[in-house]
Amino acid sequence: MNALPPQRSQVEPALPRAEELDRALSGALAAEIIAAALRLVGRERLALVSSFGTESAALLKVMADVDPAIPVIFLDTGYLFAETLAYRDTLIEALGLRDVRSVKPSEQALSRQDPNGDLWFSDPDACCRIRKVEPLARALTPFAAWINGRKRFQGGTRAAIPIVEADGARLKFNPFANTSREDIEAIYARGNLPPHPLLASGFRSVGCMPCTSRTTEGEDERAGRWRGRDKAECGIHTSRIP
Repeated sequence: MNALPPQRSQVEPALPRAEELDRALSGALAAEIIAAALRLVGRERLALVSSFGTESAALLKVMADVDPAIPVIFLDTGYLFAETLAYRDTLIEALGLRDVRSVKPSEQALSRQDPNGDLWFSDPDACCRIRKVEPLARALTPFAAWINGRKRFQGGTRAAIPIVEADGARLKFNPFANTSREDIEAIYARGNLPPHPLLASGFRSVGCMPCTSRTTEGEDERAGRWRGRDKAECGIHTSRIP
């Protein structure tokens, strides 16, 4: 006997093509882009992924003004600075974030692939995969779309990112794609947002401790990430999340 077809309420609505949304939102403000994503998929199917790094408070502030209950995914790799963990807690309280989910790598994957904790040195791509890419894939399972804070002014592979792009079966929103450094600074000033504790020490982009260093005047802000290696991204933005 054939199974009965699912009721209409059980059928996931079809999402518009990323290209169509990108064109429609090309001139929209960041808050408008987040609001559009929220209307499109609903709070239960939308997540914002944040590193709680040096510029993260700006996007979190814009999101909180739209809806502070949108789920926020934070990848706790096990190698983060104590200052980043403290900053996360500070921003949760300051912005009234209601659903921040800290996601950690699989203990089985760590014991199997990085038993000595030195994979970051011998194979940083593999380290990022088990500590960031795979945990994010797990965390995004219930979501139809996600938001991140990449900006075109950061250069490199980010120089031409669209407002909306396809990421496997999901939509990926880049509400800060068109945002300038001055715009970010203005959001911090208007919201009286606290800076990341490491910013004053010369860390302009903060990731995991072993792969993050200070930058000097005139360097690209991400020059301190994976310094000396042919690597500019952790992988969550350069691979399809299943």
